[in-house]
Amino acid sequence: MPGVNTSATELSFDGGMMWVSLADGRKLGLPLAYFPRFLAATPGQLKNYELSGSGTGIHWDELDEDISVGGLLMGIVDRTRGNRIAA
Repeated sequence: MPGVNTSATELSFDGGMMWVSLADGRKLGLPLAYFPRFLAATPGQLKNYELSGSGTGIHWDELDEDISVGGLLMGIVDRTRGNRIAA
């Protein structure tokens, strides 16, 4: 959507969920089960992320995971097993 800022501003984790706060005020909730690497990660590893591209991407160096915020908005989750679309 033109003019809408879809950049991530922060992340939080609770109860098996990842919460992505967006600059436009929305908050996305995604089950950690969508991201197999996250299921085996410690809470400290999950919180050790970096926003990249002014918030258009999220990177976990220790977990070797990169997520596109635009992809999340389109329903694209874990890509380690090929293209899958979130329901």
